[in-house]
Amino acid sequence: MKKLLAMLLVLAMISCLFVACANNDSETDAPTTAPTDESKTNESTDNSDATEPDDNNGDVKIAMITDYGDITDQSFNQTTYEACKAFAEANGVDFQYFKPAGDNTADRVAMIESAIDQGYNVIVMPGYAFGAAIAETAPKFEDVKFIALDVSAGDLGEGFVVPANLYCAVYQEELCGYMAGYAAVKLGYKNLGFLGGMAVPAVQRYGYGFVQGVDAAAAELELTDVKLNYAYGNQFFGDADITAAMDTWYAGGTEVVFACGGGIYTSAVDAAKKVEGAKVIGVDVDQAGVIANYAAGEGADAATVEGYKALTVTSAMKGLYPATYDTLTDVIVNGNWEKYSAKIDTLGLVSADDPAANYVQIPMESTQWADGAFTQDDYKALVKAMFDGTLTVSNDTTKAASDFATVITVEDLGNIK
Repeated sequence: MKKLLAMLLVLAMISCLFVACANNDSETDAPTTAPTDESKTNESTDNSDATEPDDNNGDVKIAMITDYGDITDQSFNQTTYEACKAFAEANGVDFQYFKPAGDNTADRVAMIESAIDQGYNVIVMPGYAFGAAIAETAPKFEDVKFIALDVSAGDLGEGFVVPANLYCAVYQEELCGYMAGYAAVKLGYKNLGFLGGMAVPAVQRYGYGFVQGVDAAAAELELTDVKLNYAYGNQFFGDADITAAMDTWYAGGTEVVFACGGGIYTSAVDAAKKVEGAKVIGVDVDQAGVIANYAAGEGADAATVEGYKALTVTSAMKGLYPATYDTLTDVIVNGNWEKYSAKIDTLGLVSADDPAANYVQIPMESTQWADGAFTQDDYKALVKAMFDGTLTVSNDTTKAASDFATVITVEDLGNIK
């Protein structure tokens, strides 16, 4: 009997031990419960037609694809980049820029697709050269918004139908080109030059507007001895060959050169520095400071840089920064994509009385105004005449530069390279 009781006691102890072990295993290896539909509280809903502000900016990722230059070109790419970056930082949006490996459609397409593969769903592209790449990619990625600056219907290709996920903006460069040329002659310059980057529509509009402004001011002043050299570098950067051509211009009497095309201004500045009184005109943004810094050289003191600001008579500007920043704000923050969907807008004058509000202008701060020659009031009157339609400027790029001359002499020199 004692043996039987002992055996029963041992069996009971072993049974308790197994139960305890089983309980411990169930606590450490419990399966994870799959979330229910009710637990998915952070999913966004499809509300593409919404006009209410979008509070879910975390779903937006902005990519900028650079054009020919880099984000340090102190012109088109840099201004667009800075606007995208400022917007992203102000609104807590993920942003990155991408630079194509080469200057061709295939590399642009590859970079656009790379950005999309990485989750970027708003693609910003500055420059006409993106036309073919956009035509290839925008229809394929319907859920991605494409914002293209300086891309026209012609750049997208004949017969291309602008899809709902694409917005393009082009500028009336001929207007600010006209303003710069008009101002230069009014300020006393009679021997001028136009140095374009490449003979593409935006640069041509700048140049042809410049010729028209020079011609109009000369006619008003009853001048018959105004001359203008007109050429393209066939590239958007300066080099020794283009600088040599500018040396020849300035040595031959040219007083001011409108350097129009990315970094090509460096050749005009390098040549202008060698001739006392020689000047340049900037482009896209107010380049007075950019040109002064370049002319002064790396490490120059503030006084030297300030002195070189006199090199720049004015700049023919277009509102790259506000167009980029304001469009991103309206699309992402305000949820107003329907205002931009499938559109190609032409940006020019929006105010008759406030030149600084316009998408094309010359700078109020750095233009070398002169009493009795050309003042801010004279400039405002010029803008008002353009806005009212009493002054019209042609944007016909099928003509030659000399076709716009009535009282001035234009020497069309073609491509320098």
